[in-house]
Amino acid sequence: MTTSTGRAAVAAVWRIESARIVGALARYTGDFALAEDLAQEALAEALVTWPRDGVPRHPAGWLLTTGRRRAIDAFRRRAALDDRYAALAAGLGEGGVLTGGTVPDPARAADDPLWDPDRIDDDVLALMFISCHPVLSREAGLALTLRVVGGLTSDEIAAAALVPTATVQARITRAKKTLGAAGVAFELPPAAERRTRLAGVLSVIYLMFTEGSSASAGGELIRFDLAGEAQRLARVLAQLMPGEAEVFGLLALLELTAARFPARTGPDGEPVLLEDQDRRRWDRAAIRRGRAALARAGQVGRGLGAYGLQAAIAECHAVAPSVAATDWERVVLLYEALGRLAPSPVVELNRAVAVSMANGPAAGLAIVDELVAAAALPTSHLLPGVRGELLIRLGRVDDARAELTEAIRRCGNDREKSVLANKLGALDALDDDATPVRRRRV
Repeated sequence: MTTSTGRAAVAAVWRIESARIVGALARYTGDFALAEDLAQEALAEALVTWPRDGVPRHPAGWLLTTGRRRAIDAFRRRAALDDRYAALAAGLGEGGVLTGGTVPDPARAADDPLWDPDRIDDDVLALMFISCHPVLSREAGLALTLRVVGGLTSDEIAAAALVPTATVQARITRAKKTLGAAGVAFELPPAAERRTRLAGVLSVIYLMFTEGSSASAGGELIRFDLAGEAQRLARVLAQLMPGEAEVFGLLALLELTAARFPARTGPDGEPVLLEDQDRRRWDRAAIRRGRAALARAGQVGRGLGAYGLQAAIAECHAVAPSVAATDWERVVLLYEALGRLAPSPVVELNRAVAVSMANGPAAGLAIVDELVAAAALPTSHLLPGVRGELLIRLGRVDDARAELTEAIRRCGNDREKSVLANKLGALDALDDDATPVRRRRV
């Protein structure tokens, strides 16, 4: 095996299994910060070992076993052979299963998956509730959970939160220190306490899915692994808290948005704009699940919350036969309601797009220009990208060219950047007195 192949295998396993590995190690050690350090040490050892010896038969189990051994070594170094060490080591031979049992036949230990499938969901969900503990600020909890559960880099978290990378790194460091100082136990909180942390958990799942559905950087538009994990966690949370409307609102939003994934990219992974998508490829089963979850949100709550309103917007797209036939007036009303409930520049930008589809590009541009005047979204490519699109529709080619150039400069995703570059190229091919290019949905 080549070094590059081995490293690629490590990266793939870590991307998929990191949350479960950290969760399992946190349960065994009872120390959140230590568990992440142990997982990182196991990852570093895999980067050396796997390219040399080959990928193990059960790579996730290998990482868990390595992390557990590092935990035992750490406790030994501290001369802390206490109950935690006993719980980790008692009765476990070399290669013992990580769920606390014994390996009946050591000769078969290498074939054991070293995994407890009945505990995986609880571990990951517990990680989320711990990271959203009341001792942490909401911002710190979001950053920590996106790093540990979502596997996002500091740059990706910063892009999602619209803050500098250094700020994210500082928040994560402080959060781990705070949890350690508070002695927070690794467990799902009692039912009575879950509601106090629910908003943070929902935010994490939402941001995980947002990064998965439109990656902020890299060569792929959609990170299916991250988006799929967010969907799975939303489903688990719906089972855990069946009386919470916003849980079902978020689940509906994720299902309805993911239903469009099959048509959002072409054969080579290139983005396909909404008006060009083959709606026959949309996942009808996901649409049915999403609409059912949205109906459930309306039944258990007193009106839709922020996630429910976004799901209702996604439903408008899901049931429309085309962009032109979409009920844009309803979409505008839903965005207005969302803006009152959860105001943000991103919501306002999306409202501007909906207004432009309902009432024309000039009406949408007026809203966008207000955002520009307020210096909103200073690092996001979305604002100049939308403004450039509206200017194209108004025939202001030179102004549109400047906006698209700025959007390309800000954009970190190679696929989205190529879409913007193609639009810019189409403008460059026009004469100054050319007619506007055809109307495009942003």
